[in-house]
Amino acid sequence: MSEDQGIEPVAVSITGLRKSFGDKTVLDGVDLTIRRGEFVVLLGPSGTGKTTLLRLLTGLEVPDAGEVLVPGRRTTVYQEPRLIPSKRVLANVLIGLRRNRITREAGLAALAEVQLDGKANQWPATLSGGEAQRAALARALVRDPELLLLDEPFAALDALTRLRMQDLVGELVARHRPAVLMVTHDVDEAVRLADRVIVLDRGRFAVDTTIAVPRPRERTDPDILRYHTDFLAHLGVGDPDRRLLRSTP
Repeated sequence: MSEDQGIEPVAVSITGLRKSFGDKTVLDGVDLTIRRGEFVVLLGPSGTGKTTLLRLLTGLEVPDAGEVLVPGRRTTVYQEPRLIPSKRVLANVLIGLRRNRITREAGLAALAEVQLDGKANQWPATLSGGEAQRAALARALVRDPELLLLDEPFAALDALTRLRMQDLVGELVARHRPAVLMVTHDVDEAVRLADRVIVLDRGRFAVDTTIAVPRPRERTDPDILRYHTDFLAHLGVGDPDRRLLRSTP
């Protein structure tokens, strides 16, 4: 953090980003800045380019135009945990890392952070859905990412487990302070977790606004309800005249 301004450094900088598949323009000149410790959530209907944007940040896709600047230490947590069945939980967490005492201790510490400290020697098949996703989070944490990408990580979980995972991710992000870009279809989830919410529509950012409500956030808070109603309206649900929010710096 800058001692002079108290502003976190920029972790992600995107300018003029364009991406098309055939005749379909998926991203049409978008600009995005995410600072260290900032939690940004991307909302939008299916097929609007949310996952494409994540893939561009990971390097799995190449932009047609524009500039993408991202940190070297970045990792992604997907909707599926993507654990290797033939490796125990700790081995999955440490996959791709040099195995030594230091990385083993780091892996065990990461498992403890996600409340899986007793599961290190278990097989993935013995884990519940929530536990498997927590193992995937531990695998991300052990890499000390500067940028954490979350591609609908809670979509396959039941409602109660989903809420618990949201709380856990919020705590972990507050503790480790990576820049975060998360894709979700869930407006409740977006308003609960995000510092900023972006609505992607026809390849452009229709809304990019800060959630100016302190944490912890209650769904019944009038301000939270206002954000919720507005984002739904921008997504085509409810009264379009209720779209009160506009992009904010």
